[in-house]
Amino acid sequence: MSITKATKRPSAKQHDPKILQLVQKPEETMAQTVGRIASDPAVNAGSVMQSFGNHLGEDVSLMSMIEAIQGATKRVKDGDLSDLEGMLVSQATALQTIFTNLARRAQAQQYQRNLEAFLGLALKAQAQSRATITALVDLKYPRQVAFVKQANISNGPQQVNNRGFETNTRAGAHAAESQIPQIKELEAGDDQWLDTRATGSAVGASPHLEAMGKSHRPKNARR
Repeated sequence: MSITKATKRPSAKQHDPKILQLVQKPEETMAQTVGRIASDPAVNAGSVMQSFGNHLGEDVSLMSMIEAIQGATKRVKDGDLSDLEGMLVSQATALQTIFTNLARRAQAQQYQRNLEAFLGLALKAQAQSRATITALVDLKYPRQVAFVKQANISNGPQQVNNRGFETNTRAGAHAAESQIPQIKELEAGDDQWLDTRATGSAVGASPHLEAMGKSHRPKNARR
């Protein structure tokens, strides 16, 4: 595949079907044009078709194949999948033909090794044909997708916040708190509060200390 820059008056060389013509935009350099064309899917597919399309002869134009691929791509973007459906049907049919040919050749073999080799290739072609038909059915009749409200799938640590679970948890915690008795200080009267501290242990009487007499007691008792 050769590359040439398209001009207003194409020469005879530019009519060569193997030449890829580049259309350079005014704001592009030649390097940018080549990069854009090289990354174009239609150009890549056309070059592959040219390499494997020797059965079509030497007069197949590369630019014509690229234009045909671009047209099919536009139709798919617009929602028309007829080109893809036709492609899958043709591939499934071709694979079925390969399966039939290999199966017949396997039956004609006299040695077990050759029979197994041809039969294995035949079954591979048959499996590819079945896979192609499955892809065609999925394209023609898409499967219904079931949407679930929530799916928590993780191979490692994961934090999940569920509104319903959180509500039930809060309700359970509130019920547990309501069962805990509230401890309040009780008023004993006369502006005195009940001492809730634990009663201290009794201390043994000292033989050297005696009870204080009434005359030595203070007039106002301390609280």
